[in-house]
Formats: sequence, C-alpha cells, structure tokens
Amino acid sequence: MSQHDIKGGYTGKILRINLSRRKYKIEDTSRDLIKRFLGGRGFIAKILIDETEPKIDPLGPDNKVIFATGPLTGLPVAGSGKCVVGCKSPESNGYCDGNFGGYFGPMLKHAGFDAVIIEGRSERPVYIYIEDGTCEIIDADDLWGTKTTECETILKERHGRECAVACIGPAGENMVKYANIIHDYGRAGGRPGVGAVLGSKKLKAIVVKGSLDIPVNDLDTLISMLKDVVNRLRSSQIYDTWIRQGTMITILWSNENSCLPVLNFREGVFEGAEKISGDVMERFLKYRTRGCYSCPTPCGNICRFGRHVVELDYEQVAMLGANLGIDDLLHVAYMVKLSDEYGVDTISLGNVIGLAMELYEKKLITKEDTGGIELRFGDAEAATRMIEMIVYRKGIGDLLAEGVGKIVEKYPEARRFAMQCKNVEVSAYNCHIAPGMALAYATSPIGAHHKDAWFISIEIKNPNMSIEEKVQKLIWMQNIRGGIFECIGTCRLQWVEFGLDLDYYINALRAATGMNMTMNDLMTIAERVYNVIRCYWIREYGHWRKEYDYPPERWFNEPLSKGPRKGAKVDRDIYDKMLQLYYKYRGWNENGIPRVETLRKLELDDVIENLRKFDIELPD
Repeated sequence: MSQHDIKGGYTGKILRINLSRRKYKIEDTSRDLIKRFLGGRGFIAKILIDETEPKIDPLGPDNKVIFATGPLTGLPVAGSGKCVVGCKSPESNGYCDGNFGGYFGPMLKHAGFDAVIIEGRSERPVYIYIEDGTCEIIDADDLWGTKTTECETILKERHGRECAVACIGPAGENMVKYANIIHDYGRAGGRPGVGAVLGSKKLKAIVVKGSLDIPVNDLDTLISMLKDVVNRLRSSQIYDTWIRQGTMITILWSNENSCLPVLNFREGVFEGAEKISGDVMERFLKYRTRGCYSCPTPCGNICRFGRHVVELDYEQVAMLGANLGIDDLLHVAYMVKLSDEYGVDTISLGNVIGLAMELYEKKLITKEDTGGIELRFGDAEAATRMIEMIVYRKGIGDLLAEGVGKIVEKYPEARRFAMQCKNVEVSAYNCHIAPGMALAYATSPIGAHHKDAWFISIEIKNPNMSIEEKVQKLIWMQNIRGGIFECIGTCRLQWVEFGLDLDYYINALRAATGMNMTMNDLMTIAERVYNVIRCYWIREYGHWRKEYDYPPERWFNEPLSKGPRKGAKVDRDIYDKMLQLYYKYRGWNENGIPRVETLRKLELDDVIENLRKFDIELPD
C-alpha cells in the first residue's frame, strides 16, 4: 500500500460516549487504524481487542458497542449505505457484529464521524442524538417499552424526518440474547445480540443528523464511475427479476437444490415452498421496492397486508416459514412484522422456535412447559404466540430467549438436532448437501452466519471441485465478503448477484482516499481482520479446540429422507480434512490457533503482546 497521505474517505474523527458519566469526547481517527484495518469490521475488531478486558460480562458496563463506517460509506459509490455494529456477544461470549443498510452510516459520516464507541451503562433509559460534530444524551423514559416503528416515528417527529434512527425494541430491553437493532423501519443488524447489549446499557436509540461534507480525493471520478456502473447494472439480464423479488428468488432455488431449511433443518425440500415463494409475494403482497443509500439495484420488498407494512427477504421467510413447516406467506409476513417491531432477529428466532417444536415433537417438552400451547410444526398460531413469550420472557419463552446454546444445556438430548455453531443459530441454508457451506458456517467469525461466505451456490454449480479447491475458494470468498466488503462500507450484492467487478471497488477506494491500494493490499487487510477476530475468540475463551469449528451434528448423522438428494449428509472424514486444510491455508495450527509467524507477517505484533499479557501463548 502506498504511504501517501490519506486525502479523503474519512472524517478523521471518532465519537466516544460514556453512558455511565453521560459524557462524550471526540478523538482523531488513528492513521495506523485506517491503514491496517480500513474501517467497519476492521475498526470494531481492533478496538474491542485493544480496549476490553477478557471475560467481561457482555451485558455489563465494560462491554463496548461500536458503530463503524467504511471509507466508501456515504460517497457516490454503488451500495455505499452500509454501517457495521459490533460488541462482545451475550449469546456466544465471543466476537459479534452485523452490518445494516439504509441511511444511518452515511448520515453518521455526514455528521462528522467515522465511528461511535459507546461505553458504560446508564441508570435510566436514554437515547443519543448526534448532529454535525456534536452529541447529546437525552432521557428516554417515555420511549422505553415502545416498539421499533413507534420509537423511530416519535424520534423523527422530534428531530426531523431527515434524521436516521437506529433503535431497539422490547426484545433488546428484555435482553433477549439475539435481539438486534432496527433502522429505517425494518433494516436489521447485529443478530448475535447487539440489541441485548444496548438494552443492558439502557440505550434505546441513536439518532443521527448530518450536513457536513465528507472529504473526497477525486469526487468527479467517483461520480463518473457510478454513472457507468448504474447503466451497466440496470441493463443486466437479472435486473428486472431482482427488482421484482430481490433475495426472495432464493426460496425456490434453495428448494430445487435441497438446501432450504425445513422442519428445524431436518429436510432440504418443502412441499409448501411455492406458497411462500417470491412469485406469491410479487402477486399478492408486494407494492413497491426500496433500496438503501446510493443503491442502483434495490432489493427491499415492501409488502402490504391489511394495515401492516413489512419488508420481506429470503432469510426471514425461509426461517419463519419452511423451517417451521408453515406454508402461509401472509402469516409468515405477519411474524416477520412482529419480529421487526419487537427488535428480535428473525433468523435466530426461526431457529429457536424450530428447535422448540422438535423438542415438543419428541416429547422432551410438553404442554405444561409451553403454557398450554401445542407447539407443532406447521402451526402458525402457536409460533406467533411463542414470539411474544420469547420477547417478554414469559414461561418457556424465558429459556428460548437465551438462544440454542442455553436450551441445549437444559435439554442435553437436543444437542443432536440443535442447529448452531459457537452458540449462534445457523441461518437459512441446509448443508446436508454442502460440506463447504457447513465449513463456512463453522468458521464464520461471528458464529453460524452466511454473510461471510454464501459458498453453497459455488458448491452446487461446481459439484466436482476437489477438497483443496473448495477450501481455497472458501477462504478467498470469506476474505472478500467478510474482510473487504465489511470494511469498505458498501453492499456486496452488486458483486454477488450482478457480477460487478472487484476492480470497481479498488478504483473507488483510490478515488475516495488517495491511497493506492491493490487487491493484494485488501486481501492482506482481510487476513489481518480474520486473525484479530480469531485471537479475540481465543482470548475470551482462554483456550481453543477444533471442535468449536464444527457444524451441527444433524448434518453428519441424519441424511435427508426426501427430495432429489435423498440420503445426502456431510461426510465427517471429508469435513475433518477440509478443516485441517482451512487451518493450514490460514496459517493456524491443527487446533485453529494463529501461529506467531502468521501474526507477525500480518504486522500484528501488538495482538501477540495483548494475548501474552493475559497468559495466552500462541504456537510458533
């Protein structure tokens, strides 16, 4: 990377807020932080490992919540509306982050900040108001208990319709371990429990309003590049279908390829898939499309039924529909609406309710446990009632609000069919047919999530790939999706779905920042970020075993019983070989611990010293 001065892309300021003291201060964005970690996830990972002690209570005052933008956030770049939020997870006790689109990230940059670090804990409900380099902590007793739509509406009426609001709902207030944050009436982020951490801090919302210019090295080039990209993307063959259905096109694709989550991931095909498909949504529910800031390919499916308006995507519908055996899209949409209003993650929610339904089916829990509810697959009314019980921690909902890991502690028999990695629930791809995607879930830096590597499409398109090719391709994909895109501040869907060349982002970074980065530079930053996050996990756990990088037992032991891939399951020996190759290519030892040599090569001597300070030795 060129060592020339950074000429744009950053405001150069970070806002640090201490809720315990109700004080804030403004700090310079470190040039070392920028050049080694770029932004977004990179900033969050480095700040967390530097500024928090090991084994802190995730729901205690010592945890920090960090909102971080990237160098392209808020600039005229395709999909530049992303912001990443992270903290220590109350569900996994490890690293946790999530990105969300909309307008919050760009507004934060226009308010003058690259990132916000939230520390301490308020004694009473508050919200934070940020505007053009200033900050105010405001009492929020009147907002506590409101659902997300009501909260956002009140705050926009109070501070102006143009402001951006990120808030928690009752799920976050009640510290449901997979509560998230909601922005722009349905944009969600932080599924491994960011909402619960904000709830523990009594922080109801962050409101941002900005009118400051973001420094840019070469604005004319950025605008010219964006115009060209918009024309290319809108002439793509997939554009019309994408605008009509967005990610909902994946329902039928997953069903056709035996990778739809069905009945707590027991099966990969669902007889009712067509009834909850993008085709049905398009015909009966959808009334418009919306996108995030600077998005040339909007994917938001805004649906209306009765007095309800909700945005639908694949993950939500697959997890609250097929995974629960529910084939009524209208009722699935209603459950999604409830989840967004409560501020609870739909992926984890569908996973947890699916596990509870299987526990009921196997008579490990009874009607006495469920408060008289017959919790059967396919029963939409029962699933809906369970959502409220979880959010308000009523009855068995108090246990289910803790997530799959705690459920397994109470019901050890459930380990055989609990769908999680590192105590974070698997998102909506069944991996009986896809060992590479199983590895992607198991090695994801935040627990079982597809955002780092949607590898299943590559496996399906290339069934004859060797084990070595799969692992190398997976690491390449993780580095791009979870390393580069999570740091630069843009959406990856233009690359994933439309084939936008990665050179576009490299050239945009040069035009925005003046830094002469190459793809090799960006890949090095990605490797650096993945290694810091892995070191954070090791530090928090105090040790590491390769078993932590294994997918759910169901994929090894229970083959599919129907569909074109009947009999398919993940071969454990093949998975073992893939995992060891993964460690080798990452520069980690046979247990998945980064080697000193690897960290030094990535200029992470300070991270080595951080772990040694806490008596954690790394292999040579």
